[in-house]
Amino acid sequence: MKKVALVYYSGTGNTEAMANAIAEGLSGKAEVDTIDPSAFGPNDMDSYDAFAFGCPAMGAEVLEEDVFEPMFSSVESTLSGKKIILFGSYGWGDGEWMRNWEERCREDGAILAHDPVIANEAPDEDAINALKEAASALVS
Repeated sequence: MKKVALVYYSGTGNTEAMANAIAEGLSGKAEVDTIDPSAFGPNDMDSYDAFAFGCPAMGAEVLEEDVFEPMFSSVESTLSGKKIILFGSYGWGDGEWMRNWEERCREDGAILAHDPVIANEAPDEDAINALKEAASALVS
């Protein structure tokens, strides 16, 4: 069974709800470790077959800057050839933070198993279904 790291930051609970949908989508298909970004780093990358990274838009549509961005920057050089999915929620803007993050991951050589999933505030039924599809694609 594949081993997946589910690493996310959630300030309001919206991104956490998205992470829960991914965990549900992976149930019975993979061994999932849910990890706080403050407890994850480059040394953890070889312990997993795939990665689900989640972070809401913050400030001027950027990744959360105190915990998530430093962690993500620290693992970026190890993303080449790794199968990942990206997800997160936002409350304003048009998803620019996710487009920038996706481009950054592609430039790092990551393999995006599914289009990133974003939700305006709490995830609706369409977002939940997309998250479960993304989870399945991650381990297929």
